[in-house]
Amino acid sequence: MAMCGPTDMRAGCGTPARMRGFSLLEVLITMAVSALALLGAAMLTMHAMKFNQSGRFRTQAVVLSGDIAERIEANKNGATTGAYALPAGTTVTSAKDCAVNACTAAELAVNDLAQWAATVGSALPGGTAQIAQSVVGNPTTYQIVVSWVDRRDGVPASGAAKTESFSYTTSKTVYQ
Repeated sequence: MAMCGPTDMRAGCGTPARMRGFSLLEVLITMAVSALALLGAAMLTMHAMKFNQSGRFRTQAVVLSGDIAERIEANKNGATTGAYALPAGTTVTSAKDCAVNACTAAELAVNDLAQWAATVGSALPGGTAQIAQSVVGNPTTYQIVVSWVDRRDGVPASGAAKTESFSYTTSKTVYQ
């Protein structure tokens, strides 16, 4: 066995035989702990993104409800006659573009509902809308319901994604 000096960097110099390879073991343990920490951070980020998307859908439902409520308020004549009632599952189409043509209160209501229902369907997954006139006359009150389907945690054993239905309900009272 060769003699080691105080500044000798050769393998085995200054290190007892039972301590050789200990640094490699420390590095491997550190890498394993770091990998677990990174995996945990990735899972946390994935859940945050999922909840962020759910929050975006809720915000979109609130904005869409406010949009039709403002349209109802702007067309008081159509609102008091019940022109903004939209039963669930109804498809509305407008033959007249009220942005460029003069429209009656009823035509404006149909145009507003057609545009709004199309926006609800495209902005929210499985988006549907329903508007019911709960108080008739002056004042009149409408109940606005915006519904959508949101994907939830993971994929179960059956292979189908778990989903949950959500809805946002608001009311709008219009005074003539």
